[in-house]
Amino acid sequence: MQERKTLGSTRQRLLVGSLVLLSLGLAPQALAARAPKGEATEPARSAPVVRNTVDELRQLVDSKQLTELRTTYNGSYGASLLFNTSTLQYYAALFHDKDFWRVIKTDSVDNAEKVYRTFVQQTEELAQVYIDTTRLEAGKRYTENLVAFNEQRLRSLQQEAELQRQQSLQVSSSIQQAKQQAVTLSTDLRSTHSQLDALNQRIQALQAQQGNPALSLPTPESSAPAIAPAPTGESSNP
Repeated sequence: MQERKTLGSTRQRLLVGSLVLLSLGLAPQALAARAPKGEATEPARSAPVVRNTVDELRQLVDSKQLTELRTTYNGSYGASLLFNTSTLQYYAALFHDKDFWRVIKTDSVDNAEKVYRTFVQQTEELAQVYIDTTRLEAGKRYTENLVAFNEQRLRSLQQEAELQRQQSLQVSSSIQQAKQQAVTLSTDLRSTHSQLDALNQRIQALQAQQGNPALSLPTPESSAPAIAPAPTGESSNP
């Protein structure tokens, strides 16, 4: 009899416990069913997913939660040391063209400075190729421009030399023409002198003739007509 009572009381306790658990499981659903229809439950806001320290740093930079302590540029590469004043954590970042490559987070000042110095050294090594390439490209462009300038200068000098040659030929031709003209003029001058001498001689002859008094009047013999002799008184009879 005693065992039956014990088993009965045990079954009752188990049944009561099951009912309590069942009521607890249904309580949230019952509360949700009793909630007013006009009030919509707000969906739970999901926190941004942070996959790595690079994404974490980007989110902190976008939200302006970091203070920039140091930044070094070498070419298009750079290293930065950032500090979160809310969490007292440091972020050492290595980036290229504003794109983060590596990010190390630490709460130690010494470790942050050490990582930052390491990243700065890496930027120097990475940028050396970029710097050398930039210098070589600049030197190539300068040399090409110098070659183009010298080629243009050579063409200008050649054109100037050709122009001078043509001018020299023109001057030489003009000199030859002038010489020929001088010879012609000299010949003409001698001929003119000869004519002048002949004219002078004739003039002098005429002047001498006009200045001779013997030639001014004609002689009587040559000028008086012949007169027949007058007849005498005696006649000759045959």
